Amino acid sequence: MGNLLIGQSGGATAVINASLAGAVQEALRSDQIDGIYGALHGIEGVLKRQIIDLRQESDETWSRVLATPSAALGSCRYKLQPEDPARALEVLRALNVRYFLYIGGNDSADTAHRLALAAREADYDLRVIAIPKTIDNDLPITDHCPGYGSAARFIALATMDSALCTEAIPHHYPVKVIEVMGRDAGWLAAASALGKERPEDAPHLIYTPERPFSRERFLAAVREVQQAVGYVIIVATETIRDEQGQSLGAAFAQGTDAFAHPLVSGTAQHLVELVKTELGLRARFDKPGDLQRMSSVAVSGMDRDEAALVGRMAVRYALQGVSNKMVTLERQPGPDYACETGLADLEAIANAQKLLPDHFLDAAGTGVTRAFYDYALPLIGEALPKHVRLNRIRA
Repeated sequence: MGNLLIGQSGGATAVINASLAGAVQEALRSDQIDGIYGALHGIEGVLKRQIIDLRQESDETWSRVLATPSAALGSCRYKLQPEDPARALEVLRALNVRYFLYIGGNDSADTAHRLALAAREADYDLRVIAIPKTIDNDLPITDHCPGYGSAARFIALATMDSALCTEAIPHHYPVKVIEVMGRDAGWLAAASALGKERPEDAPHLIYTPERPFSRERFLAAVREVQQAVGYVIIVATETIRDEQGQSLGAAFAQGTDAFAHPLVSGTAQHLVELVKTELGLRARFDKPGDLQRMSSVAVSGMDRDEAALVGRMAVRYALQGVSNKMVTLERQPGPDYACETGLADLEAIANAQKLLPDHFLDAAGTGVTRAFYDYALPLIGEALPKHVRLNRIRA
């Protein structure tokens, strides 16, 4: 018998709590687990011994947490300092924690990996399992990441709706830029095309970090679309860079986070100013911000189910003696979408990224291919609405 401790880390998502609920519900069913604890604000809560007893919550609470966005335990962005693993182990020993589950992305995998190594060095029997979470969808080895499907659905719907607003009065602001998250990967920007049915539908231009941004090609493409369609909807990842590797949002940089990732936010402003000054077209931008990460209005049922699944499986793997691993989602072959879980070494996940592959982008690099639709559509849940347009037959 041993106790289980679980924490949440990184940016909160619409379904990260589904992983928490799935893990706790699975632990409650096990006779091998005694105490079930939660660390407030991730690894920082462990280091400060801010621990709560999750067995004191009702069954109804966990069924409702399953459908609640954001991080119920509180999250953090904290990079372990050299002395921290030993301090964390002190807390875990005092609580007789034998199973440690950590829900998060690339940086959280690094935290879990370092804790697993410290436990091994100290000869402390601790099973450490990472549960994947990130809207960036950039964790290697796993087919996709819980959190991405819901964020992708949000971005697809936001693009469709925002485009209709521009289409209704195109001469007012004929160019619109929608800036999305994604760190160094363009998975979310690509998802903006999932509601596109006709060539003239938005988004007309997509810019991702995987392809260097060319000022001249951008301006030529905007002019071409504006003349052909009458308005232009552009979706850009916040971290796109020019051909010299300089971030377009560098002028609005806000420093770095604990893991030295740059905090940029000026990409949309830069593109809008470029269009206004070089093409003489009125332009504006939309920035969904945190809404794209954790809004409950566009949750993918598939995403929520898989988030709960990886939480449940993390407990099962830990009880089997597995440690220093992350739960993965493995897409199965066949015409119908299906995923099973697997395991990956944390060392291969920590601080690594999976970028949008070339074959998901078209030759120009500003649109997506059929292969991307086949990959992403199953992840966003039920079919997107099909907006209708009037025939506009003159009286």
